[in-house]
Amino acid sequence: MNSSHLTLLRQHLSDSLSTPPGETRRLFHGRGRCWEGLEHITVDWLQGIVLVCLFREPQADQLRALQAMLQQLSESEEWRGSGAHSLLLQHRYLADSPMYCLVGELPAEWVIEEDGLRFLLDLGRKQNTGLFLDMRLGRRWVREHARGQRVLNLFAYTCGFSVAALAGGAEQVVNLDMAKAALSRGRDNHRLNGHDLGRVSFLGHELFKSWGKVKRHGPYDLIIIDPPSFQKGSFALTRDYGKILRRLPELLSAEGCVLACVNDPDIGSDFLIAGMASEAPELRFERRLDNPPEFPDVSPEGGLKVLLFRRG
Repeated sequence: MNSSHLTLLRQHLSDSLSTPPGETRRLFHGRGRCWEGLEHITVDWLQGIVLVCLFREPQADQLRALQAMLQQLSESEEWRGSGAHSLLLQHRYLADSPMYCLVGELPAEWVIEEDGLRFLLDLGRKQNTGLFLDMRLGRRWVREHARGQRVLNLFAYTCGFSVAALAGGAEQVVNLDMAKAALSRGRDNHRLNGHDLGRVSFLGHELFKSWGKVKRHGPYDLIIIDPPSFQKGSFALTRDYGKILRRLPELLSAEGCVLACVNDPDIGSDFLIAGMASEAPELRFERRLDNPPEFPDVSPEGGLKVLLFRRG
């Protein structure tokens, strides 16, 4: 990351802030490897807060230069016109992913909007803020297809898919995640949107020990599988995804569908397509959902993969 790289990033951010998004969006996605020298940087617009994330440790002089550029950006006309008030820098390459406030204040919680829905973010306390922005079009698809559906949301995290499903008129949503604190934040997200929590269930269990509980709430018209690539002690994508796929026929309604996701740059769509053909052949691959345009990637298979499968 040299001075020309920082000049390019500064120009990109200045252009973005001159006409800031009305809702939360990624402003710069270096991890898609479309900008040489900036592959380890992302920048998100959190509606007044600009969050810069570093995914690789820079040299000391590079970090100082980056911070100086960001300070200059915060003093620019584009910054003032955008309504931005805080600039945060997170070191994601460190174990505890510390987040520092370069400008303004670091709020412990912050409410943002996506497609008119509200979500509560955690800033400065955890590695992830609480909403994965690259899944925006996946949540939109669920909202557009959820009316009257019974939905199972596996690896629910803070229940972004569940919020989208309820907003789209889902009959019932079952969220499962072993992280009970994340599910608690999911309840907060539903409350923020005025949802009837009587139509939502929260199961704080480890999936592979809870098939009975999951099946009891079924059958489901839509199953969402959005796992981490690796979760210590409970899930490894290449080892365990097939165990989920082979259970789908007993959980799914006669004409149900599955939204299966992978967000590992080294694992392509074929992994899911072949896995489904092997473990649950009655589900046919229908299509892959687009990723948001603000997440360009030099390789079509390098970014998020969201695949739709349908029974019947």
